[in-house]
Amino acid sequence: MGKYVLKRVGLMVLSLFIIISVAFFALRLIPGGPYDDDPDLAPEAQAALIARMNLDKPLPVQYVLFIKGILMENNWGASLKLRPGISAFDIIKERVPATMLLNIMSLLISLPLGILAGTLAALYKSKWPDALISVLVILCISVPSFIFATLLQYFPAYRWELFPLLFNATGNTAARLKSMILPVMALSFGPIATVCRYLRGELIETLSSEYMLLARTKGLKRAQAIARHAFRNSCVPLANIIIPMFTNIMGGSLVVETLFSVPGIGTLIVDSINTRDYTVTMAALLFYSFISVMTILIVDLSYGLIDPRIRLGAKGNE
Repeated sequence: MGKYVLKRVGLMVLSLFIIISVAFFALRLIPGGPYDDDPDLAPEAQAALIARMNLDKPLPVQYVLFIKGILMENNWGASLKLRPGISAFDIIKERVPATMLLNIMSLLISLPLGILAGTLAALYKSKWPDALISVLVILCISVPSFIFATLLQYFPAYRWELFPLLFNATGNTAARLKSMILPVMALSFGPIATVCRYLRGELIETLSSEYMLLARTKGLKRAQAIARHAFRNSCVPLANIIIPMFTNIMGGSLVVETLFSVPGIGTLIVDSINTRDYTVTMAALLFYSFISVMTILIVDLSYGLIDPRIRLGAKGNE
């Protein structure tokens, strides 16, 4: 099991290295530079800034200096345009709380609502509640989160004036939480549908299993058998989708944060790409990449702990 863990950690590090390398060259190959759109910057000052940031050197040399700075000095560089001179990771640390709050709130709402909807759909299989929930599930899975965000901004916020149109970063705690409701809702529809569809399938299969029939023959009522056996056994596989679902929510928050002006990593990465702030963009991409590969690592390790066949396969390969 130890070598299995080390192998997965090694693959995670390799994946991060490849992602960082590809992102570095992709960003540098985008037409334009960080100082091209600044009319107040004299050509001499622009040339001095470009030389100071090593942007005048060939691309392979820039890449070597970038990797050397990370490995030898633990230095990811300072912001070029958004907040010149400030460490890119200091900027990231300021934005992490808003992004994590948005995504965790969305996950906490999605799980109970998805479980409730999936349970109702399974218990009323082939009846009108199941049909209605199935239609809503298809709709929520098919429509991207930014479409829901736009609709929520137009109707509840703009037309009905029930919620703020944009995130309130300067208000008190109650005002900030109220302005967070619509972004959380926009990110929650897809995960609710995912949990519902998954649980519905598992619960329907469990309800028709032999041990459920045995439980009924021993005198348990239908509700008791469902609560004690079917529901609990059907919820166990949900652990396999909860962690990846968090990563999917974070991917959707890139656009949702921008639409609602939430001061999170998603807004930051969009602004940094638009302004060609390479260092901030790389730091933000690393944040998302690290969350993604850590998710994959945790899922892989959980499979190794839960399923003995994976541990035995790992031992056989040692």
